[in-house]
Amino acid sequence: MNRDEVMDRYGIPMKVLMEYHEWGLCPAVRMAMDEWQYTDADIERLGMIMALHDIGFSVSEVESFMRLLLAGEGTKDERMKMLNEKRSEALDEIHLKERQLVRMDYLRIQIRNG
Repeated sequence: MNRDEVMDRYGIPMKVLMEYHEWGLCPAVRMAMDEWQYTDADIERLGMIMALHDIGFSVSEVESFMRLLLAGEGTKDERMKMLNEKRSEALDEIHLKERQLVRMDYLRIQIRNG
């Protein structure tokens, strides 16, 4: 599958494809007739990159995670630690939003009761 097909079919932005290439994570991507060609394994890795971006990983965190992933099973604990840290950050944000909602509702009740 060429670059344009990957972008169209899977909604992967050019920025992510460029990151993938710049990091050297794409040994299987080859040039054929002046077009990047992606394998199913490349598309799976690109999907992982998109998921990591979506859950809030920075570009450098994504690169670190992907390098660990490609290094194999021996990095499982490190990858789990990264995900646990990101999960903890997300929970902190959720709890903050919950507190904000409680305060907001309190103010709404005060306004209604005048």
